[in-house]
Amino acid sequence: MNKPTNHYFMIEPRGAFGLICTLGILLASSLSCAGEINVTVTDMAGNPLQDAVVYAEPANKQTATPAATAMIAQKGRRFIPLVTVVQTGASVTFPNNDTVRHHVYSFSPAKTFELKLYAGVPAAPVTFDKAGIAVLGCNIHDQMIAYVNIVDTPYFTKTDVNGKAKLADLPNGSYQLKTWHYAVAKENYTDMQTISVKGSEQAAVKLEIQANALIISK
Repeated sequence: MNKPTNHYFMIEPRGAFGLICTLGILLASSLSCAGEINVTVTDMAGNPLQDAVVYAEPANKQTATPAATAMIAQKGRRFIPLVTVVQTGASVTFPNNDTVRHHVYSFSPAKTFELKLYAGVPAAPVTFDKAGIAVLGCNIHDQMIAYVNIVDTPYFTKTDVNGKAKLADLPNGSYQLKTWHYAVAKENYTDMQTISVKGSEQAAVKLEIQANALIISK
C-alpha cells in the first residue's frame, strides 16, 4: 500500500516582499515631498520677538478641514495665551478660571461677539469664520487684552521666546510666507515674502515694533 504523500506548500515570498518594498518607496516618496520653513523673527535692532504669528499660504489654494477648537482661558485677570492663531472656521472656547466674572468681547471686523458676564465655561464656543485679526477685551477689566489671528491656511505657528518658529510637513512648492506681530508700528501690518519649499528652508523677518506695546508673556 502506498504511503500517503505529504504535500508542503511554500508561499512565494517575493509577493509579500514586493508589497513591502512598494509601500516603503511610497512612504519615502511622500516624506521626500514634505518640507519645512525655519523662521527667525526680530525687531529692527535684532532682538527676538515672541508671539509673532507665522503662516504659509500655498500658491495653489487648497481647502483643508480646520482644527475643531482652540482655547483662550482667563486666569489672574489675564487672557492666556496672549496670542492665538487658528484656521478660518475654527471654534474657540473661553473658560473663566477666575473667581470673578468676565465679559469678553471683540469689536474687530474679523469677528464681532460678546460673552456677557459669566463664570466657568460658556455654553457654546465662538466660531471665527473670517480671516483677519480680532482684538479681545473684557468689559469689566480694561487691562485684559488678547489677539486672535485667523488665517486661510493649515500651515501656521507662533514664535517662541527666542523668536524662532518652524512650519513643518509642507508639501514642496511655492508659498507666500506671512508674519504678523501685535506690536507692529503700522497697525495690522503683515510682512510677506515668497518662498519655494524643496526641503528645509530658512527665512528671516524683521519687523518695526512699538516697544511700549510689547507685553511679556508669562
